[in-house]
Amino acid sequence: MASPTIKLNSGYEMPQVGFGLWKVDNATCADTVYNAIKAGYRLFDGACDYGNEKECGEGVARAIKDGLVKREDLFIVSKLWQTFHEKDKVEPICRRQLADWQVDYFDLFLIHFPVALEYVDPGVRYPPGWFYDGDKEVRWSKATNQETWAAMEKLVDGGLARSIGVSNYQAQTVYDTLKYARIRPATLQIELHPYLQQNDLVRLARAENIVVTAYSSFGPTGFIELDMDRAKNVAPLMEHEAITAMAARCNKTPAQVLLRWATQRGLAVIPKTSRPAVMAQNLDCTNFDLDQADMDRIAKMDLNLKFNQPTNVSAIYPLQVHYFPTDKLWIFG
Repeated sequence: MASPTIKLNSGYEMPQVGFGLWKVDNATCADTVYNAIKAGYRLFDGACDYGNEKECGEGVARAIKDGLVKREDLFIVSKLWQTFHEKDKVEPICRRQLADWQVDYFDLFLIHFPVALEYVDPGVRYPPGWFYDGDKEVRWSKATNQETWAAMEKLVDGGLARSIGVSNYQAQTVYDTLKYARIRPATLQIELHPYLQQNDLVRLARAENIVVTAYSSFGPTGFIELDMDRAKNVAPLMEHEAITAMAARCNKTPAQVLLRWATQRGLAVIPKTSRPAVMAQNLDCTNFDLDQADMDRIAKMDLNLKFNQPTNVSAIYPLQVHYFPTDKLWIFG
């Protein structure tokens, strides 16, 4: 089983269906990655902040050693954390992350969030997290997004990353990046599901030839584990009557319906599971189509409901500045 691919503006082909590594437990992460490769996954979406890149690398190395794949068969994605946004910090931390993954280059390296925090030495705490003191203190860095993007471009020049992109950007920050980018962002990774469809932002990305990767395709499911009230107070998407009815009619799982809704719109997806049977089901989500009535029904489910917002997790996160209540860009004049 193989995922179809999407051609990036960098010229490389990216699998449309990948495997997300957020909240994959360190104790099982290497086995999870190995089993996902056995199931047919080739794109793996990681990040410094997930704290499991070393284990991800162990799973990849074992799969290569056992002859399941070659390095060139894989599409490995990672992300730059906020505390490494200064221009002289980007390459060193990228090299550390590559060493954890046991590879020589990333297929795609993203800016995780468009906000810079004061540097924390990896020898003191790694991953650094949001807080300078590891507890409550947030210290902003003066690094600009332009400075950081220029350092990201040097990763491509040096062969450490084949493509670069952004994550959790909204319209304003995307347009800002395009003003000064020598190498345009290849992808935009955002929270996107039927409760948060971000249609204007998707249209913007499409117009600028930037591929959108949707995370949290199952909506509140992953955030209920974080004891988030906003997630617990809305109907789980995989139990929503409209989704379950479509699944029954198509002889698919609700998860496959949710993933197909996104991939049918041309988006990439990065679901995760620890169960091999479900891994195979999620990967096999592009061999059927939802009819237009189903697509229209899902379109009506949009609540503009964002889960991955720092203030939803803790009141002590003073980071509202880079999240907007709407993806619309207002233009006056």
